[in-house]
Amino acid sequence: MQNAPSAPTDDRSDEIDLLALLGALIDHKWIIAGVTALFAVIGVAYALLSTPVYMANAVVQIESKSSGIGDLLGDSDFFQSTSAAVTEIELLKSRSIIGQAVDNLQLDIIAEPKRFPFVGNFVSRRWQPTPDQPVAPAKFGFNSFAWGGEVLDVFQLEVPPAYINRGLVLRAEGDGAFIIENGDGEALISGAVGEAINRDGFRIQIAELTARPGTEFSLRKRNRLNTIISYQSAIGASERGRDSGILSLSLESTDPAHAQRVLDEVSRLYVRQNVERRSAEAQQSLDFLRDQLPEIRRELERAEARLNEYQSQTGSVDISIETRAILDQVVDLETEISQLQLRRSELERRFTREHPNYQALMSQMAQLEADRDRLTGRVGDLPSTQQELLRLSRDVQVTTEIYTQMLNKSQELDVIRAGTVGNVRIIDSAAVDTTRPVKPKKPLIVVLATLLGGMLGVAIALLRHALNRGVETPEAIEQLGLPVYATVPFSKDQQTLERSAKGKASHEQSSHLLAATNPADLSIEALRSLRTSLHFAMMEAGNNRLMISGPSPSVGKSFVSANLAAIIAQAGQKVLLVDADMRKGYMHKLLNKSPEPGLSEALVASHTLADVIHKTEVPNLHFICRGQIPPNPSELLMHGNFEDLLNRVSQMYDLVIVDTPPILAVTDAALVGRQCATNMIVTRFGMNPPKEIELTLQRFRNNGIEIKGAIFNAVEKKASAYGSYGSYGYYQYEYSSDKK
Repeated sequence: MQNAPSAPTDDRSDEIDLLALLGALIDHKWIIAGVTALFAVIGVAYALLSTPVYMANAVVQIESKSSGIGDLLGDSDFFQSTSAAVTEIELLKSRSIIGQAVDNLQLDIIAEPKRFPFVGNFVSRRWQPTPDQPVAPAKFGFNSFAWGGEVLDVFQLEVPPAYINRGLVLRAEGDGAFIIENGDGEALISGAVGEAINRDGFRIQIAELTARPGTEFSLRKRNRLNTIISYQSAIGASERGRDSGILSLSLESTDPAHAQRVLDEVSRLYVRQNVERRSAEAQQSLDFLRDQLPEIRRELERAEARLNEYQSQTGSVDISIETRAILDQVVDLETEISQLQLRRSELERRFTREHPNYQALMSQMAQLEADRDRLTGRVGDLPSTQQELLRLSRDVQVTTEIYTQMLNKSQELDVIRAGTVGNVRIIDSAAVDTTRPVKPKKPLIVVLATLLGGMLGVAIALLRHALNRGVETPEAIEQLGLPVYATVPFSKDQQTLERSAKGKASHEQSSHLLAATNPADLSIEALRSLRTSLHFAMMEAGNNRLMISGPSPSVGKSFVSANLAAIIAQAGQKVLLVDADMRKGYMHKLLNKSPEPGLSEALVASHTLADVIHKTEVPNLHFICRGQIPPNPSELLMHGNFEDLLNRVSQMYDLVIVDTPPILAVTDAALVGRQCATNMIVTRFGMNPPKEIELTLQRFRNNGIEIKGAIFNAVEKKASAYGSYGSYGYYQYEYSSDKK
């Protein structure tokens, strides 16, 4: 039979075969199901064992506020903030407020009981203390762990700088006594509850300690700034609705009482700071007015003196009706200009001259001054006496108006400063719903874990499919120019027999040949078809010797050789089976024979041919085992004794089948192949890639050996190899070969 030409390359080989991918998923369905189930169990365990996290919520209202002197003088629009909520949120989360809360509540002191890993928190949460037994007993003999009911209240903790952020261990000693150790187990301080300890830079006072003797607690003094920053990130603040002035505050913690206490303290400090800030603004505006009042009063007195002096010099002169009208208008304008000048002074303390509010104020002042100058121009048409009287009266009335207004505002600011309540109030104090923790979201965790497991299982299946380069169809072998003589299905019965042969119970069964124990197995039927093909293939062969080899171990050479020999012997031919694998051959186990004496003894002439040929339970089938493992198997096969042995047994038997080691591992198969006219290789389904088979053929060709064909072994019915089995319509059969 001539080697078939290689099939042309399919241009579509690089395309993604969706049906093949779907088949790969079906083939690996148990892997996918197993990984998915594993992750689902992990998700359920995490959801049940993880410590629940609770959220405390509080609500604060921010009212629109004045900006001190500007609002009192009727100019609140100039100083009204366009982002009051954002500003107040930043103030609430500032270091001044959070830092004060950290100091008041001693949040930089971490004191926690040591729990058993993974399940400690779960067990402790389910402990119900009683007056007789406030603390849970130790479980599993782990006395140093806390199992529920333990309490440690640290009233004061100051440590040397070297121990900031370093973990300490507090161990209860019973009767309120304790010992504090460093991370290396070195004792630092010992004391009792209520005792103020000041030693070696440590200042410690424990207010309460409830625990079994030997229970350990983790004790740590955190860096103050780091603690403030962590709480700034942990406290959430947002406005409910645009420009609503309602702030929602939140804080998550595994301890609901702790979250509620921290949020209440922050809210209280924020309201107090707001009141103090408002009072400071009122005081600042009041100081400004009080600085201006004396000067304006002196100006009023000077204006009144000048008016009185002029009236004394000229006699009692009344202002005419026309002059009175002009005077009233000028006084109004001057009053407004004076008010704007006060506002300008306030603005200059708050903004630069380029600020839009400042520029708008200056424009308004310029307009009023223009109107005033226009009225002043009309005064020139009046008699000189009326002009001077108008000017002096205007100074007196304008100054009086300004002084009276500033005096009133000063009194109002004094009242505001004394009774400042701020523009922030707590609507809802902090509260925690302990019946509904916000984390973990158990259903979501289980669903996500299951989905993750499913995706990982699919990824593993596709990765195994992508990495599995072994041939799975006879056509793939024939494309290499090597005809396939038989396709042997995978047999579970053979797998059981081989496990028994390699196990301790091998002596309990007379044979481990599938052809003898289950001759109706489909793999045996496939070998019967191989027997027929070999009959015609060896009709023109130079001798009656058949070598069976393979590319690599575990492809099933021994299984094929032994069962093929048994089938041919059952057909009436006299067959000799030779185990030429003098390194790891184990065919004697399949036939339940002793490995010695065998081939190696015959080749070194320590035993005769009759001594090494053994009968088997199958009539007409004789067997030469490997013999004692020699140090030089290849040299023995190259010796003339091996050729003489084969010539002698070829005359004694109708067929000689020689099982050899894999050609890619050692050269023994090439040495045997030169003595045999018919040579075949066994390839295993999904194990040997095309490159490996091609290299096997090249290795034999380099030694002048022609491979007649291949036996495709251990074929499985896979969904990913749809349409690949041609005439095989069997329902999923499996077969296991030897484990060379």
